Amino acid sequence: MFSAFRRAAREISIFHHPASPPSQQALDMLRSAVSGPYPPTKSTTPPLDFKLEVIEAPPTADQLKTIMSYVSPERSASAASIFLSAHPSTPSGSETPQSASAIHDIGVKNPKVMKWPIVVDWTGGRASIGDVEGVKSILETLRKQRDGEIPNDETIDQPKGWFS
Repeated sequence: MFSAFRRAAREISIFHHPASPPSQQALDMLRSAVSGPYPPTKSTTPPLDFKLEVIEAPPTADQLKTIMSYVSPERSASAASIFLSAHPSTPSGSETPQSASAIHDIGVKNPKVMKWPIVVDWTGGRASIGDVEGVKSILETLRKQRDGEIPNDETIDQPKGWFS
């Protein structure tokens, strides 16, 4: 009866760098999806239901570890290869940061070394790093869940009774 009160809105964060064109494009796409019809080509469809958090800073070390588990669950890729760009000021060779805290520190000092945007669906356990197509994929998954094309990954808390 009151299951709607227990369901929290999906949370999506964008770690955004205003000077990055892909980051600006992703932010515009996310804002449009939450405020207008989605997909935008169908004016009769409702917006997607999620809470958008815009953060104009690199993720913390703990957030980087969580995001990395969403992107590379088998842990075969290094954190540096996932989060750092090919910008000329990006450390390379023996200077390449290996830990999440070192990547965070270098991203704070020089935001140009990070791959922007970093978009995270915390509820769904998905992330897109430096890739607008990945953001489109996250939004499309949300649309399919909304429209019932794929099951919602949130478990519904149903009371257990004598007849269940």
